[in-house]
Amino acid sequence: MVPRCQVEVLYFAKSAEIAGIRSETISVPQEIKALQLWNEIEARHPGLVWFLFVCLFLYCLRHPTSSKELLAIYSIQWIHTFSAKYEKDMNEVEEKSKDIIKFTSEKLSVDEVSQLVISPLCGAISLFVGTTRNNFEGKKVISLEYEAYLPMAENEIRKICSDIRQKWPVKHIAVFHRLGLVPVTEASVIIAVSSAHRAASLEAVSYAIDALKARVPIWKKEIYEESSSSWKRNKECFWATSV
Repeated sequence: MVPRCQVEVLYFAKSAEIAGIRSETISVPQEIKALQLWNEIEARHPGLVWFLFVCLFLYCLRHPTSSKELLAIYSIQWIHTFSAKYEKDMNEVEEKSKDIIKFTSEKLSVDEVSQLVISPLCGAISLFVGTTRNNFEGKKVISLEYEAYLPMAENEIRKICSDIRQKWPVKHIAVFHRLGLVPVTEASVIIAVSSAHRAASLEAVSYAIDALKARVPIWKKEIYEESSSSWKRNKECFWATSV
């Protein structure tokens, strides 16, 4: 008898709308390949084959002799491996460099985020604030809606912070992203970086927002005045440039 396992599939953004569900558990052979698993999902939800952008799913195996084991998260190109969860050191001293990451449905505050990266060792704090604008290609936008796969999103942002520290001598980094509805003029993302001199923090902030848009699984829906909406993708994201 072929050993079998349970695969948990998570659907996000438009893929959730097409499938009509947020998650499901499928029984499959334990040695199943990624493409075989995709074929199984496609057979259950044929509409997904026409929508490549949000076809991310979580591949979880429940082995008979072990606890649930997180293995990988794949895009339609099967190119993105989910790494081990970052373990934050709870014994950090006060002025040790900090990476502060937060996803929230609450309104973001520029003052709150900038205060988190202040250091007496630094002479510069650079900020990026992304807000909802009221138009897109002639349509009137009344709000944006964001959702994210949080375990991977947080992990990817920590990798971005690590990349920044290898490239520039920065002190503290804060990345806050709003989820849910974000009305016009309100902030959806705030990135703050402190450094001894302005050049490092300015370059780091620019790198951070570009990398976030390219690598972090966050989905955005534009909601228009005429009661229509559209899921959008960032031109920088790896799955957009791969198809």
